[in-house]
Amino acid sequence: MAVVGIDLGATKLSLAIFTEDGKVVEKKTVLLGNKTGEAVGGLIISTLKEIITQELKGSIDAIGVAVPGISRIRTGTVWAPNIPGWHDYPLRNEIRKSFPSTAVLIESDRACCILGEQWQGNAKGCRDVIFLAVGTGIGAGILIGGDILHGAQDIAGAIGWMALNKPFDKKYISCGCFEYHASGSGIARIAVELVNQADGYNGKLRKSNLTAQNVFEAYESKDEIAIAVINDCIQYWGMAVANLVSLFNPEKIIFGGGVFGPATKFIPFIQEEAQKWAQPISITQITIEPSALKEDSALYGAAYMALQKIGVG
Repeated sequence: MAVVGIDLGATKLSLAIFTEDGKVVEKKTVLLGNKTGEAVGGLIISTLKEIITQELKGSIDAIGVAVPGISRIRTGTVWAPNIPGWHDYPLRNEIRKSFPSTAVLIESDRACCILGEQWQGNAKGCRDVIFLAVGTGIGAGILIGGDILHGAQDIAGAIGWMALNKPFDKKYISCGCFEYHASGSGIARIAVELVNQADGYNGKLRKSNLTAQNVFEAYESKDEIAIAVINDCIQYWGMAVANLVSLFNPEKIIFGGGVFGPATKFIPFIQEEAQKWAQPISITQITIEPSALKEDSALYGAAYMALQKIGVG
């Protein structure tokens, strides 16, 4: 018995065939390039056909898909802001046209991340656990009593919009306060703002096309602006952890996404910051850990979701 897990990102598509015990039989990653709208859906289907035909002779038990946005469970449509034309894309129906007898499950990537960690990562044995995904954006996969928290319209976990600063600023409208300051794009954004405000600064961060990775590298060189940016992020990450702990009383919070990564070393400082703000009993009962599956968390979670659908996971 085998399933396919799919992780669709803003720039690339990863697919893998999994056995029921979590072994990866085959994995394939392709870049989206400049594809938008229906072309992205077409790429998913053509790559699916290729990997299933080559490795499984055309037979597959279930397909799980992680998407970078909102998966509307009832309709099978997807809102993905980083993929032009995917405001209400009928992904489930499009896949079913090519695989009419196969179960197709779609979830947000943040939800799939926590499912992956529950199956084969650092959330094994946990029923109340949160995956805090910090990459280009910020989201949270929230597992409550063993079930994914979806919310009334499948938008639960969009914590990039968590309000962690005042007063409100119009610059927070498009991505939210937390994401503006402490995502991968936010790290670069705040660094550029500070560089532009600094008189006489000629350090490593005065460059075009600045990235979060540049900021982490400058931090290691003791660049004063990089230190200020990362220390600010630690405060935001700590406050977010505190709010999640106080609201949901989880067993663990797991940090993942591209920023963690280089930010994993700051987890002890994030925990110290969280302890200042959180419900005082809950915060002493959790652990904060990095993802065990790293960039493959959502891929494993998509496969696990597919296995659960056919009664195996």
